[in-house]
Amino acid sequence: MKQYNIILSSKSPRRRELLAGLGLEFEVKVVAGIDESYPADMPAADVPQYIACKKADAYEVGGRDLVITADTLVMAEGEILGKPRDTADARRMLRLLSGRRHQVTTGVCMVSAERRSCFSVTTDVAFKELSDEEIDYYIEHYRPFDKAGAYGIQEWIGYIGVTSLHGSYFNVMGLPVQRIYNELTSTFGVKFG
Repeated sequence: MKQYNIILSSKSPRRRELLAGLGLEFEVKVVAGIDESYPADMPAADVPQYIACKKADAYEVGGRDLVITADTLVMAEGEILGKPRDTADARRMLRLLSGRRHQVTTGVCMVSAERRSCFSVTTDVAFKELSDEEIDYYIEHYRPFDKAGAYGIQEWIGYIGVTSLHGSYFNVMGLPVQRIYNELTSTFGVKFG
């Protein structure tokens, strides 16, 4: 495990928790002020990987460093749902997700001095029809303003609202750790155990 000094570039407590679940030692380091814009004509499914790569490009990777960057977007009805601006925006997003399927895509970029691996993972999620009372309760008690699509699957709304899931649950939380594990072992040669 000492082949690399692993750096997670994320402020997300969920991403820290998920990466720690792999049994890795890592540090958190975030470069501020990265431009997260993307070309207007870019297909929505490509946006998370594009942004994750822009985040990775902000690092001077040298020595034994291995930087992991990620970006998660929720896509519903052809609209990219980022983090809600305020309560009204969170309510609008949750109403859009209510009773429908949507996709959660996380783009990841892993970079060392010798190698680079960028990929994205998509999970399909279906929600039951949510009542206005359920939406308001969730927003008031869980304050989902730091989450793409205005929800965290690991919170109350996920318990009562998610009716089916096709793909990685952890991807919906913000980090496809199974795929990261595969990349660490196959591409970067990290040994576990």
